Amino acid sequence: MEGKRSEKVADLIRKEVSEMFVKTVRDPRIGLITITRVTVTQDCRLARIHFSVPGSVEERERAMEGLDSAKGYIRKELARRVNLRYTPEILFEFDPSIEYAIHIGEVLQSLQKEREEKPDEN
Repeated sequence: MEGKRSEKVADLIRKEVSEMFVKTVRDPRIGLITITRVTVTQDCRLARIHFSVPGSVEERERAMEGLDSAKGYIRKELARRVNLRYTPEILFEFDPSIEYAIHIGEVLQSLQKEREEKPDEN
């Protein structure tokens, strides 16, 4: 039952933090950010917020700097919005899964083009 609680807390944090990025967090370094998932420890003391940012490595690093500087505000706002005994510490982690999926899609497209351009050898 405890695992379910941490999953519910993680879903709630993802929803609230995503809304904050849309409505209240105005750091230009953050830009277009997607919260891909949130994991919370069993005791709900630490929330790992996984995110993705389109663009270059430099844009990702700038977004990480912006997230680190907004961490205090986000935690304080989370405490105000979510009724928990303890507001979890927040840790932002880059999630490369979207970039990887895009890369796989491009590879598959290029293979499909090769197949269509090559005459059938059967």
